[in-house]
Amino acid sequence: MDITTLRIAATLAAFVTFIGILVWAYSRRNQQGFDEAARLPFEQD
Repeated sequence: MDITTLRIAATLAAFVTFIGILVWAYSRRNQQGFDEAARLPFEQD
């Protein structure tokens, strides 16, 4: 196993992580929580 193979593996792992974050961020079941968090700065105490 040489350095190029390790670089390819690291790049693929980073890409898979990025895709996972995108799927999580745009999933419909998280939408309500994100909407509540977006309104927090405008809430009056």
